[in-house]
Amino acid sequence: MCFEIGNKVVVIDDVIRGEVFGFLDELVLVKDEEGMEYQFLKTELVKIEVEQKELSKYLNINNTILKEKISKEKPKKNNFIKSKNEVVMEVDLHAEKILKSTKGMDNYDILSFQIEKARQKIEYCLSKKISKIVFIHGVGEGVLKTELNYLLNRYPVKYYEASYQKYGMGATEVYVYQNPN
Repeated sequence: MCFEIGNKVVVIDDVIRGEVFGFLDELVLVKDEEGMEYQFLKTELVKIEVEQKELSKYLNINNTILKEKISKEKPKKNNFIKSKNEVVMEVDLHAEKILKSTKGMDNYDILSFQIEKARQKIEYCLSKKISKIVFIHGVGEGVLKTELNYLLNRYPVKYYEASYQKYGMGATEVYVYQNPN
């Protein structure tokens, strides 16, 4: 991931968030909101594209901004038509839904478990010829969604935002190509 000075970032395995203020060889220099300075490898950071407070505008489905955005969207080519008997797997990746307890686990452990669960479900769908998966990841800081997108890029799939009406802003729908050749 390419970082530039001024990018807002969050640390994958910690609760540190801040802004990039410089670089030192392979390290990215980050200053948090309290002015503390840190050094991280690029692989330990995720860029925050949109702030949480901006995303929360879209949580209310009756929000006028959301309705305007939906009405302005043009239909895309290659839309998939849903039939009544199509099998769609829903996977809730929230930690409290897939783990009995997070006691003793840090953020990195939880994220790793969530991504591993997503990988298992993708592999299952490929083997059972299930063409659609919906991953419910929530809005949050966007770390899980970013890691999920990185994982999905390694498979013969197409992914996009799931239905706002059904899932809100926190879900990704995945179309699994069954014959990638």
